[in-house]
Amino acid sequence: MKIFCRTDQQCICYLCSMDEHKGHDTVSAAAERTERQRELEVSRQNIQQGIQDREKDVKLLQQEVEAISRSADKAVEDSEKIFTELIRLMEERHSDVEQQVRWQQETEVSRVKELQEKLEQEITELKRKDAELEELSHTEDHNQFLHNYPSLSALSESTHSSSINIRPLSYFEDVTAAVSEVRDKLQDVLRETWTNVSLTVTDVDVLLPNPEPKPRAGFLKYSCEITLDPNTAHIELLLSEGNREVIVMKKQQSYPSHSDRFTSCFQVLSRESLTGRCYWEVEWSGRGVDVAVAYKNISRVWGLDECGFGCNDKSWSLDCDSNSYKFWYNSVKTLVSGPQSSRVGVYLDHSAGILSFYSVSGTMTLLHRVQTTFTQPLYAGVLLHDYGDTAELCKLK
Repeated sequence: MKIFCRTDQQCICYLCSMDEHKGHDTVSAAAERTERQRELEVSRQNIQQGIQDREKDVKLLQQEVEAISRSADKAVEDSEKIFTELIRLMEERHSDVEQQVRWQQETEVSRVKELQEKLEQEITELKRKDAELEELSHTEDHNQFLHNYPSLSALSESTHSSSINIRPLSYFEDVTAAVSEVRDKLQDVLRETWTNVSLTVTDVDVLLPNPEPKPRAGFLKYSCEITLDPNTAHIELLLSEGNREVIVMKKQQSYPSHSDRFTSCFQVLSRESLTGRCYWEVEWSGRGVDVAVAYKNISRVWGLDECGFGCNDKSWSLDCDSNSYKFWYNSVKTLVSGPQSSRVGVYLDHSAGILSFYSVSGTMTLLHRVQTTFTQPLYAGVLLHDYGDTAELCKLK
């Protein structure tokens, strides 16, 4: 059994090579072993490289876990210091208000008691005078009465006019109202800012990278409803009633003038912005289409370099036609190989900076993947190549 039949992939003897395996591709078993040994070594090298890469990834993930823990610990420590300072500040303000109220209380009570003592002295004096007048009124001797009357009658005139201003019984209620107003304002501030704090904690990008889905059903979990924005459509693009399909016409459409409208290329952006993890598919027909994503501030006028998807640093585009795929970014072209299909799937993980394009038919085949950092929300876009070309944002179930 020193001969190997490559046609039937089995070891055979010399007689079999002359009989049932006659005309087959045969080599010596030793030669086949040598070639397979080389392939085995290459496979082992690939596996070992994969192990090294994954060990590096494990270390990076461990570093990220440690960084997350350090950041969380610092946030808790800093917030504890800040809240302690706020509590101390509130206690100081509480002490200040209490001291001011007590000081004002002593001042007002002292003033009132002083007036009270003065009035009591005046009452005593007036009672004494009233007694003298009463005694004079009972004098039977007319001469004695007339002799004493001039000196006592002068005392009978009122010597006091009330100057006491009794305040309404509010006193320190104004303080309570002022403190209540501060409390209400502080509650409003805390309610509003606490919502922001909660959102910030929720949105902190500390999650480990999400693996990209594999089967199409995994992508469909992230499918999003996208419609085209008529205000961005080139004047010769006709949108369907639901704004999901577009076709290039040879006549201008009756769109109103709008600053968001593209003027140089047959292209249009989605109405919805894309963040988080999103998936959508584009079905196209005709000479070709560019399936793209772009920032909102991509240029709308001037030439192709400023406006065209993939011709600037504000857009990423997969150029599809019946013969080939090409990926464009910042006017740099990358040839892409893969099965031709009239449907392209796009997967976006905005926070992870991943943008992937797939050929979708019976199965999904990765055409091109981008790993970058997105600094703004993205918008889906299509650029049609010629008159009669169509593109549709598919409804996914």
